Amino acid sequence: ASQTFPNNSYFSGIRSMFYMVTPNESSFENVEDVPPYVQQATPFFMGLMVVELVVSLLKDGTPLACVSDVVTSVSAGIISRMPTLFARGFEITTYIYVWDNLRLLELPWDSAWAWWLAFLAVDFSYYWVHRFAHEMNLLWAAHQVHHSSEYYNLSTALRQSLTQQFSSWVFYLPMALAVPPSVFAVHIQFNLLYQFWIHTEVIRDMGPLEWVLNTPSHHRVHHGRNEYCIDKNYGGALIIWDRLFGTFAPEGDKVVYGLVHKINTFEILHIQFHYYKYLWRRFNRYKNIFNKLGVLWKGPSWKPGKPRLGDHAEVPEVTGEELPYNPSWPLALKVYVCIHGLMLLGVYQDLFESRLILSQVTVLMMTGYILLSLTSIGFIIDQRYCTVTYHCYCTVIHHCKWLGICTHRLVLFKVMWSNLI
Repeated sequence: ASQTFPNNSYFSGIRSMFYMVTPNESSFENVEDVPPYVQQATPFFMGLMVVELVVSLLKDGTPLACVSDVVTSVSAGIISRMPTLFARGFEITTYIYVWDNLRLLELPWDSAWAWWLAFLAVDFSYYWVHRFAHEMNLLWAAHQVHHSSEYYNLSTALRQSLTQQFSSWVFYLPMALAVPPSVFAVHIQFNLLYQFWIHTEVIRDMGPLEWVLNTPSHHRVHHGRNEYCIDKNYGGALIIWDRLFGTFAPEGDKVVYGLVHKINTFEILHIQFHYYKYLWRRFNRYKNIFNKLGVLWKGPSWKPGKPRLGDHAEVPEVTGEELPYNPSWPLALKVYVCIHGLMLLGVYQDLFESRLILSQVTVLMMTGYILLSLTSIGFIIDQRYCTVTYHCYCTVIHHCKWLGICTHRLVLFKVMWSNLI
């Protein structure tokens, strides 16, 4: 039987971030035995972000990020993981159902060739998850969260959607006809972890590897709003699918990052859900049922009389001189937001580790506390008038004795101090 990575193994954790693992050490008979690799990677996310900051300062003399953007991206990452506090991830839940009821054959869970086949199958499926998330407006409503940053650094990888998992599961179901859930659960995590390190401008070109792997250069193109970047480079770990299906574009002119139409806010719930409101308005604007459906099922740029994906010539022109949205705000507030954010990250980690010994009500209320706190931080950055109100809500929540947190002293300590500082 294969062995899991030791929780205290720094080297094993780093290797998992780059998919540099062997079938023997990452194969499990039961899906319950698969480690939560993504959750365990949080310290490595933070550590690599610090390394990137230092390298960028030494190399160019300027950081690749601003406090506002990094805090917002990390906040989105926290929110995107919240549903797994209450239930197994939607992708793996639906996968297990199909496996239990509809599988046609059963590949061996401990076979190296089955492991590599699953690696290819997950990456191939992800290509189509990603492509449809760009080419279907209803799915773009979720995925646009990831593209909302006008910066490109490792924190951008954490800017994930809360709702995308509720549509991506469909694309992985064919695998469930033959690939065991435990094998799928390993690769769906490693595929995601691999994509963390390619969100950087520090690494420029990787030589021959550019032909096969998805690299920082390829993914920079994907995040660009230049006309040549739109709807390109969907690959996860591999770039071969883009080369095969005609969606590949090499890096050319300076890439300008972010959404085609800027949203100019750091308020995390607005970033997560504003596009759904926009979709609803567009849907109601048309009387013709086919135009209404076109708003949902065709591309984000589609209009009646235009191609399915819209006309890329109508994309706002990019000059390369654009400046990211980054309003000035007091240094004292930046320090406060950073300290509060780090302590919230600690509360988040502790909540995941202790959720099985806490009541559902406690977990629910702590989740609400984290959401309110992250929203409040966004209001601080945007300098909104309702910031004080939200901070009051957070304080009330953590002082409610009936939460049942008092028995878990570490969580209580961090919750209290994150509001007192």
